[in-house]
Amino acid sequence: MIAVASAGGHWVQLRRLDPLFLEHDTYYVTTLEGAAKPDDGRAPMIIPDASRSEPLKLLLLWFRMLLLLVRLRPDVIVTTGAAPGLIAIQIGKILLRSHTIWIDSIANSETLSMSGKMASRFADLWVTQWPHLAETQPNLRYFGAVL
Repeated sequence: MIAVASAGGHWVQLRRLDPLFLEHDTYYVTTLEGAAKPDDGRAPMIIPDASRSEPLKLLLLWFRMLLLLVRLRPDVIVTTGAAPGLIAIQIGKILLRSHTIWIDSIANSETLSMSGKMASRFADLWVTQWPHLAETQPNLRYFGAVL
């Protein structure tokens, strides 16, 4: 399994799920240089950060994520976003047939994130942390908040 997230709140929310990942062979992937080791003691893999306003960096991120996923061949990809998570579940779903889970950030309390909306096409499980948002899409689920 791979757990992937951008730095900042995305990474914090993903790390809150550590106890769930302990029973699985989990690789963590983030854009956060110097990120603390998860509970399993394995250092996270660092990938470049990118956003939609940086197309060349997005291309580099896509290529690095492709190499990483092809090497590790995860059966499950879990992400809290943003660009690295979206790219991971796209590649995982299309090329590797991985099971994919997108958990939209708790910061998106009024509307779903743009990445989350894009991820809905590739995620086997699409989750929001706000109950009222789960009512806006038929395949969007609410199970509670990570934070």
